[in-house]
Amino acid sequence: MKILLVDDELELVSALAERLSFRGFEADWVISGAEAMDKILEKDYVLAILDVKMPRMSGLELRKRLEHLRPGLKYIFLSGHGSEDDYRVGAAKADSYLVKPVKIEDLVEQINMALGN
Repeated sequence: MKILLVDDELELVSALAERLSFRGFEADWVISGAEAMDKILEKDYVLAILDVKMPRMSGLELRKRLEHLRPGLKYIFLSGHGSEDDYRVGAAKADSYLVKPVKIEDLVEQINMALGN
C-alpha cells in the first residue's frame, strides 16, 4: 500500500514515514502542498495523510487539488490545533482526523480503517 504523507514539520513527517515503513507500508513524504502535487503523479498512492495547516496551501486546499489528479484517493488529516480545524475537516468529509502528537498505533489503526483492512 502506497501512502503519501504531507506535513511542513520535516522531523515529524520523516519519522512517521519511517515508522509506517517498519509496519509494512510503502510511505513517502513531502513537506509542502506543491511537492505533493508533483509526487502524487509518480506512484499509485492509495492514501494521503495531510497536515491541515501548512504554509501557502492548507491540507484542505491540497485535498481539493489532489481529488482532480487522483479520484478515489483516501485521506487522513493531522492537526496540532483544535475545534476550528475539527469543524473544517468534518466539513471536508475526511476519512479520518487525528490530533498531533499522534501515536503511531492510532495512525496505523486509522490507515487500516480508511483502507478497509
